[in-house]
Amino acid sequence: MAIDAYCGAEVREELTPAAVLFRSLADPVRLVILQRLAVGEARVVDLTGHLELAQSTVSKHLACLRDCGLVDYRAEGRQSFYFVARPELLDLLRSAEALLAATGSAVALCPAYGDGATS
Repeated sequence: MAIDAYCGAEVREELTPAAVLFRSLADPVRLVILQRLAVGEARVVDLTGHLELAQSTVSKHLACLRDCGLVDYRAEGRQSFYFVARPELLDLLRSAEALLAATGSAVALCPAYGDGATS
């Protein structure tokens, strides 16, 4: 899909999966989970300790990331070890960090989505 393509209904439909991907990454808790998993596998108990959140909350976020195909797990006995399923995701997150560094506080100042945005 070319970025400069006409943005008609067909193009919007083609871009829906990309929008869903970015929505799945739009939660700070999920980003912290991904940062932690970028270092290596982790169990839910490891993530709950790291995030200081309830197990049910962490599991909900992991389910979202797993449903999107971004993380997966392997079972070892009664434990599940979660990991980043797609190495391309780490490239995307690194690119986002570079973009944020280049734009400074512009995103935080965005009236629609920034720090002062009203829902």
